[in-house]
Amino acid sequence: MSKDALYYGDYLQLGRLLSAQDLESGKEGKPAHDEMLFIIVHQAYELWFKQILWEIDGAIRILDRTSVEEKALGAAVAHLERIVSIQRVLLQQIDVMETMTPLDFLDFRDALVPASGFQSAQWRLIENRLGMRPGDRHAFTQAPYTSRLNSPDAKKVTAAETGSTMFALVETWLARTPFIRFGTYDFWQAYHEAVGRMLASDRSLIQDNPTLNDAEKASQLKNLEKTEVHFAALFDAGAYGKLITSGERRLSHEALKAALLINLYRDEPILHLPFRLLQSLVDIDEGFTTWRYRHALMVSRMIGTKIGTGGSSGHEYLRRSAEHNRVF
Repeated sequence: MSKDALYYGDYLQLGRLLSAQDLESGKEGKPAHDEMLFIIVHQAYELWFKQILWEIDGAIRILDRTSVEEKALGAAVAHLERIVSIQRVLLQQIDVMETMTPLDFLDFRDALVPASGFQSAQWRLIENRLGMRPGDRHAFTQAPYTSRLNSPDAKKVTAAETGSTMFALVETWLARTPFIRFGTYDFWQAYHEAVGRMLASDRSLIQDNPTLNDAEKASQLKNLEKTEVHFAALFDAGAYGKLITSGERRLSHEALKAALLINLYRDEPILHLPFRLLQSLVDIDEGFTTWRYRHALMVSRMIGTKIGTGGSSGHEYLRRSAEHNRVF
């Protein structure tokens, strides 16, 4: 080999990496011991965010074509399932952070203002690449969600709003599913009939249940009527379109049919990979919801009702974001 032998520390650029922890508290002459932990955990988050973006972009490249072969679909599933595994590490890092006490955090917290997680451009890129729209986010001010970012980061994040997203590509991919009508079999008609039988059976169970009194039967029948209205909208394309317009639904009607078929017939070999793809997307959504919620609990534990360093309502904003900011 003509080139110099590759050295471990040079390959990983450990000189740069291990010198990137600059304690703000140290600049004031009183370095806080736990600020090192705080910096390293958040730097690790950003490294994992970079890997998550790498996996999302890999899946997007595979799905952004008019035909996706089964082998390629398997690679997309692998990308997404890796993200699910990374999310477990993100949660474990909160366990490490919680070894720091609230008083330990207060030793250096004021030195961080106004820096905060709001300024993580990579996190916003993840949300946008998955398919979160500006209006989908829980807002704590009237300002745009990019208002806390510097100009280069804001431009990069805003540009990602109009690029290819996992949601849009999966929706298009679902709409191409060929098995909705297959020979003499009409999946949607069969599903409609099956739902009708289920609802009729549920009504009979309530009406004929000897353990329920009249008031309890009336209450359960009222709830059943809401379920019937919900399903009726699925089978009426016009009514479903109104739900999309109002924001109550997002997936197109054709894509919805395909998603239902894939879930119901997931054990068929030809539909097993498509099912894993859909499942992994829901797992990712759930994983980020869990991470946000754990983050909210940690913030409540650390600062209670105090305002966050970024000026938000701290744990209350984070909790509402966990409940609201979802894609799939």
